[in-house]
Amino acid sequence: MTRRIVILGAGESGTGAAILAKSKGFETFVSDSSSIKNNYKDELNKYNIEWEEGTHSINRILNANEIIKSPGIPDTAPIIQQVKDKDIPVISEIEFAGRYSNAKMICITGSNGKTTTTSLLYHMFHKAGKNVGLAGNIGKSLARQVAEENHEFYIIELSSFQLDNMYNFKADIAILLNITPDHLDRYDNCMDKYIDAKFRIIQNQTDKDHFIYWSDDPILKEQINHRTIHATKNPFSVEHSDFTYKLGNKIILDGGNLSIDKEFVKLSGVHNLYNTMAAITAAYLSKLSPMEIEQGLNSFNGVEHRLEYVDTIHGVRFINDSKATNVDSCWYALQAMHNSTILILGGKDKGNDYNKITPLIKEKCTGLVFLGANNTKLHQFFDGFNIPIEDTNNMTDAVVKAKGLAKSGDTVLLSPCCASFDLFTSYENRGELFKQSVKSL
Repeated sequence: MTRRIVILGAGESGTGAAILAKSKGFETFVSDSSSIKNNYKDELNKYNIEWEEGTHSINRILNANEIIKSPGIPDTAPIIQQVKDKDIPVISEIEFAGRYSNAKMICITGSNGKTTTTSLLYHMFHKAGKNVGLAGNIGKSLARQVAEENHEFYIIELSSFQLDNMYNFKADIAILLNITPDHLDRYDNCMDKYIDAKFRIIQNQTDKDHFIYWSDDPILKEQINHRTIHATKNPFSVEHSDFTYKLGNKIILDGGNLSIDKEFVKLSGVHNLYNTMAAITAAYLSKLSPMEIEQGLNSFNGVEHRLEYVDTIHGVRFINDSKATNVDSCWYALQAMHNSTILILGGKDKGNDYNKITPLIKEKCTGLVFLGANNTKLHQFFDGFNIPIEDTNNMTDAVVKAKGLAKSGDTVLLSPCCASFDLFTSYENRGELFKQSVKSL
C-alpha cells in the first residue's frame, strides 16, 4: 500500500520533512500557497520530490495519509480546516523526525530566551566534542539532519506553534524557561491555551527524563503545583536554593556537586543569567564535565539580534535586539541598559500590554522612536509620557531620528516589542537593516 505524505509549507522545516519522508519511502508532495525560495526548489528537485507553489491542489492534499504542517500555518487556515474535516492527521516536522532517531533530545521552550539558551547549550556540546545537532527554530531542520547526518544529541528550540502538532515525540531533557503573554492572537487571546501549548514539552516524559524550569516564574510556579509531571524535576532559581541556584558569585548545582564561578559567564543582563543556569543544568545532567561546561561558557559570545552590540558613533552606542518580539523581551533589554536610552519599538502588535515596561521607560529612556506600518496604539499609550517621540515607517528613518535624539554617552536600542511582519520579512531582516542603517550614518 502506498503511504502518502503531504507537506504544507516549503521553508527549512517543510523541505527537511520532505527529504526525510522521501528517504523513508513515502510518496511525498510539497504544497506552498506562496512562492518557494530557489534554494529549496533546487533541493526538492535534487531528491525528485514533487512540489507546487502559489496554490494548494486540494484533491491531492486530501488524498494524503498524513499531513506535515509548517509551524507558520495557523489551525484556522482554510486548508487545515478542510484537512481536519477529512480526519487526516496533522503533525509537525519535529514529530515526524522523532520517529526516525534514537538520539537524545534536549528541547527548549519559553516565551523569552529560547534562542540564547539553545545556542549556548549547543556551543557547550560542540566545544566538548560531542556529536550534536542544532535544530528546531534555529539551524537546519531536525528532519533534514535525521535524514542526512543523524547525531547522538540534538539541541532543539521549540516554539508553541511546533509543540501544538507534537503528540508522541518525547524530550529526554525538557527546558521551560518562562511563560509570559505572547502569540495570543494564535490562541484565541486565551492565556490558558498558550500555557497548555508550552507544557506540551513535557508530554510523554517518564521518571528517567528531566524537566528543567525556572522556579521563580510566577506562572510556572502555579502550574507546576497542579500538573502531573512524571519526569525528574530540576528547577533553577536566583531567589532561593534549588537544584540550580545562585549563591554570591557562584552558580551551585545538585547540592554543591558542581559550582561554576560567574566570571565564566560572558553574557550580560539578568535574563542571560537565567538562560545560562538552564543551559548549565542540562549540560550537567548530560554528563559534561565541569571543565567542558566552563570552557563552553567562557567562549560563547552571544547570539545575533539579541542585545547585539553594533557600533559606537559620535559617542552613541547602537544595540540590536530585534529578536525582542514581545514586551517581556524588551523589559529584559531595558534592564540591561546602564545609560540614557533611545528606544526604537513597534511593528505587528500581538495584543501587547505595555504597562510592564512603563517604569523602565520612564527611568531610562530619553526618547522613543516608533517604527511600524501603524503606530496608533503606541501613540495612544506613550504620548502622555513627556518623552520626545519620533514616528517612522522605515528603518533608515528610524535610525537617523534615533541618532538625532541621542547625545554622546547615550544608547540607541532597537527592541521592538512586536513582530516584524508589517514592514520586514523576519526579525533577522529587521536586525540586518538596523545594522546596515547604523553603518551608513
